[in-house]
Amino acid sequence: MHIVDDDASFRTAIERRLKKAGYEVATYPSAQHLLDRLPSESELGCILLDVRIPGLSGPELQGRLSELGSTLPIVFLTGYADVQTTVRAIKAGAEDFLTKPVSSEELLGAVERALAHHQAARSQRSKLDVVRAHVAKLTPREREVFELVIRGKTNKQVANVLGATERTIKAHRHRVMEKMQVQSLAELVSLAERAGILRDLSGTGQTT
Repeated sequence: MHIVDDDASFRTAIERRLKKAGYEVATYPSAQHLLDRLPSESELGCILLDVRIPGLSGPELQGRLSELGSTLPIVFLTGYADVQTTVRAIKAGAEDFLTKPVSSEELLGAVERALAHHQAARSQRSKLDVVRAHVAKLTPREREVFELVIRGKTNKQVANVLGATERTIKAHRHRVMEKMQVQSLAELVSLAERAGILRDLSGTGQTT
């Protein structure tokens, strides 16, 4: 757990509550302190972030962390909740928005939900990393076959596009399936969809 708040007594109170619930806690008096010691993404965690802090504000830190690729969920804590700030923060991906003083029940509920979300996001990302690692093992020709097949081309159409025989394409396609560790075309397309490969291809406007 990472608490960013310029109010020392509030930081201590929240830290005590979280430690009592069994969480490891780090505290930061400003957004810059957190940026200087960027939390590891390798462990489950969550950032409890005050909206109004000197220097970089809470929402500004949220934007900076997003630019840095951080996936740690953010729960905002504020003494001055206003609808505009809340909506903007939630749209930018904040997990929750709590108004001070916050009850232990409310705090722990928000933290548990944020951690569950982080766990799901990490699990999804590790699966995608495996898919991308498989794609990276394809030879340039296998990659071409793979990209055409997942866009619905038959072996004959792929052979025409690449100027190869259908038999050669069948062999390439078989190796693609083996390297991607799938049994069917449906599985192959599903993997490509999840990894964003199909989306990237359609975005390039390729029509072959």
